[in-house]
Amino acid sequence: MSKVLEKLSLAGIIPVIKIEDANDAVPLCKALQNGGLPVAEITFRTGAAEQAIRNINKELPNILLGAGTVLSVEQVDRAVAAGAKYIVSPGLNPKTVKHCQKLNVPIVAGCANPSDLELAIELGLETVKFFPAEALGGIKTIKAISAPFPQIRFIPTGGINDKNLLEYLNFDRVVACGGSWMVPSNLIANKDWNRIEELTSAAVNLMLGLELCHIGINSGTQEQAYQDAQTLANLMDISIIEHEKSFTIGKSFELMKTKGRGEKGNLAIFCNDVNRAVWHLAQKGFTFDETTRVVKGSKTISIYLKQEVADFAIYLLRK
Repeated sequence: MSKVLEKLSLAGIIPVIKIEDANDAVPLCKALQNGGLPVAEITFRTGAAEQAIRNINKELPNILLGAGTVLSVEQVDRAVAAGAKYIVSPGLNPKTVKHCQKLNVPIVAGCANPSDLELAIELGLETVKFFPAEALGGIKTIKAISAPFPQIRFIPTGGINDKNLLEYLNFDRVVACGGSWMVPSNLIANKDWNRIEELTSAAVNLMLGLELCHIGINSGTQEQAYQDAQTLANLMDISIIEHEKSFTIGKSFELMKTKGRGEKGNLAIFCNDVNRAVWHLAQKGFTFDETTRVVKGSKTISIYLKQEVADFAIYLLRK
């Protein structure tokens, strides 16, 4: 997978944007960035697309910028010259694919059936667009047609919103999802950048699914840990469960027999995807201790932040 596609995978959501006025492009992308999503796919559905891409590339070079609805070699050249870092097409045009490969520009070409996927493999593609996703049967269809093609991954687009986003992202063959629910045309027309920022932030929060899993408390010794566990168990009328290194009270408390990371203990934070959460939290300035990363198979299970809160260490834990 190219570095651009890896970043799209970490971003998780690709805002698909139809721009009528190129002057709206920069404030719109600032709203996306402020909402936690420095990604944009500007579709070539209007005459403003090329200039919009040029404006974004000049003013906001950190935006992961792509061109969508690209239908020809000529549009590829215009989009790349304007600053697009990747190309997205609604269908699978071998000429367009080969031209992007010649330019060394990633292309996510649209596929809708097994025949498309066979041609995509022949052309050397590993990640394709599944479009129109919901109209073609959604995640059930992706799971069905992907089975014979284990080397192919998908970016579904079309009909995806905050109601079905997680259904798609929970399937490990889905790289990211394209959608426009956080950038509706009426809000762009009204230049309501604050509302777009709010919708973007809500989409990112939904995708990450960050929530408290449990609190680990450094009791220090086995005896003290058991005493502390008894107190909480009596208070909450919940049984104590003993483990090798700790006692747990329900799902909320873990009493450590020996001191772990953090002076007082640790806060375990659930998330839907650790790698994706790390990427998004890094945009906010959080840093991580890579020596603590735990990987099982191909998935990161947990990792500690370098930041602590009130002498409590914090770590992300995959749900």
